[in-house]
Amino acid sequence: MEPCDLTAVEARHLIGTGELTSVELTTSCLERIDAVDPALNAMITRAGELALDAAAASDGTRPVGPLHGLPVAIKDLQATADLRTTYGSPGHADHRPTADAGIVARVRDAGGIVIGKTNIPEFSIGANTVNPLFGATGNPFGVDLTCGGSSGGSGVAISTGMAPLATGSDHGGSLRIPAAYSGVVGYRATPGVVPNEGRTVTQTFYSVQGPMARTVADTALLLSVIAGRSRLDPMAFPLDAPALAQLDPIDFDDIRIGVSEDLGGLLVSSTIRRTFRDRVERLARIAGAMDRPAVDLRAAPDVDWRVRSDLFVAQYGRDADGWSDDFNPNIRQSYDSALATPMADIAAARRTQMELYQQFQAIFDEVDVLICPTVSVPPFPWTQRNPTEIDGTPVENYMAWLALTSSISVVGHPAVALPCGLDEQGTPFGIQVIGPAYADRRVLSIAHALEAALAGDPVTARPIPDIESLAATDSSCRDLGRAV
Repeated sequence: MEPCDLTAVEARHLIGTGELTSVELTTSCLERIDAVDPALNAMITRAGELALDAAAASDGTRPVGPLHGLPVAIKDLQATADLRTTYGSPGHADHRPTADAGIVARVRDAGGIVIGKTNIPEFSIGANTVNPLFGATGNPFGVDLTCGGSSGGSGVAISTGMAPLATGSDHGGSLRIPAAYSGVVGYRATPGVVPNEGRTVTQTFYSVQGPMARTVADTALLLSVIAGRSRLDPMAFPLDAPALAQLDPIDFDDIRIGVSEDLGGLLVSSTIRRTFRDRVERLARIAGAMDRPAVDLRAAPDVDWRVRSDLFVAQYGRDADGWSDDFNPNIRQSYDSALATPMADIAAARRTQMELYQQFQAIFDEVDVLICPTVSVPPFPWTQRNPTEIDGTPVENYMAWLALTSSISVVGHPAVALPCGLDEQGTPFGIQVIGPAYADRRVLSIAHALEAALAGDPVTARPIPDIESLAATDSSCRDLGRAV
């Protein structure tokens, strides 16, 4: 095993005992980037010497911070001081911020080493990581397939050992979808747990920043660093952030697990349904019988499309007149739809959103967590920006195939994207472990126990990409991907 393949918890322990240096770990990660990123195109800006200098400085001090000496990949949506931050857009190709985003500053303050920036769709809108500046990011289990998005580069970087930890963000599934497609863990916390000083509206369940890693424990470790109170985010609330890394032991006899394959009737492909049923059956052998609570989020996709309307106008209204003809069509579609949506429709959707939140929260009077698939379809070619149909049913807009994740964003509940083996086409399959609002440590603890149970079955264990094969693979991610 190379140092870059260690979990973050393992690597941090070895750095603390002096058995591993940050320079050794960072060098191993940079070498892995050199080996596999030509095929994958995930790490679009490398810190290189800056990262090695920071690692050397880290080795010269006493290990104190929880991330001391650990390389962390940063989503290219989040500003990094003196390191290019492009938002995946040609208009910002040479943008070098003078200050870190809050999430990056917290990573550095905890001893983390910024190793590079990861690819995203233009301005991070879309669940297929393609943009006109850098091209596409390929799936580590098939480079011609999508890795999801919008935190696609982060998911791929984690999966292949380019870094043990990565940051991301989640609007309608942008942490969870790429985690599922790359076979790693992503966590969408209760809104307000992780401050987002860059939000453009004061109160919303959207625009959640969060962690990605290869294990739940690593994900909780990074969450414990990036969570906290910020006076610049009105949604951030006081909490014990370090305690988020201390996961509790779970006895399956003491908890109730609910399952739903479609959250009450959302559009889900037959192949995903079959795989999910198989995983539930296997998990039940270990965790015991599963409950099937009454879940009905069928109204959530329409609510999502309308509620996001005023958010998109707030976020992009100042810049819309300057958009080029080839600007991200997902943003343009949402923005134009927002301008055409009557205020009464948006207000009605917000009222329905509140009703859905309360109904969904009530489910956790019956169960401790709810499990469902993460994505409605397996990974598809990244040359297809979005699926146009699912089992013959037309997909209405670029968000419609993401209903399993976007509906959870609508109700604002914490959700762990947990890898769960491979699907019928041989690509990673993932489940969401969803819990009650504000019960983040409890949800992570249960997900940690489920992860251990799944690891005992080769069919459900976290899939590992073939690094040697990826290093020998040629791909068209960069060249062809720019034209998608």
